[in-house]
Amino acid sequence: MHTAQHRHFANRAATGLGWFSIGLGLAELCFPRFFTRAFGMRGNEGLVRFYGLREIGAGVGLLTARDKAPWLWARVAGDGLDIATLAARLPDRSSRANVEVALAMVAGVTALDVYAARALSQGTSQPVLTYDYSARSGFPASPEAMRGIARDFQVPRDFQTPEALRPLRPDQLH
Repeated sequence: MHTAQHRHFANRAATGLGWFSIGLGLAELCFPRFFTRAFGMRGNEGLVRFYGLREIGAGVGLLTARDKAPWLWARVAGDGLDIATLAARLPDRSSRANVEVALAMVAGVTALDVYAARALSQGTSQPVLTYDYSARSGFPASPEAMRGIARDFQVPRDFQTPEALRPLRPDQLH
C-alpha cells in the first residue's frame, strides 16, 4: 500500500474509531456498574463515567476535526490509561479472566489507533502563515495628521452621559 492508500484507510479508520469512542463512552457513562462489576472495580463508578466522557470527547473530535491525528493521539493516551487501570486489576483472581479479555481488546484497538495516528501525522506539517504588522500603527493616518482632529467633537445632547464623563469644553482646557 502506498502513502495515499494508507491515509485513505487511516481516515476511514478514524471515522470508525470516532463512532466506536462515542458508543463506548455512552456505555461507560450510562452503565458504569456493568464495567465495575466485570472488572472487579466496585466503588469506581465515577472513574468509569470520567473515562466515558473522555471517550465521547475523543469521538466527537474525530468526527468533526479536519486534522484527525491529534484526536487519534488523544485516543492512544486514553488507551494507555485504560491499560494501566485494567492491569492494576490483574491480581484480583475473581475478575482476572474478564480483565485479560479486556486488555487484549484494548491492545487491539490501541494498535489501530497508533497505525491511524501515524499515517495521518506523516506529512501534515504545513507552513505557518505569518503577517508583518510592524509598519502599522493602528491609526487611519499618521499621528501628526490626526493631532487635534477630534478637538471640535461635541457629545450629542440626547446622549445620557453623566457630566463627569463629558469632554471638557475649550474654555475648561487651560
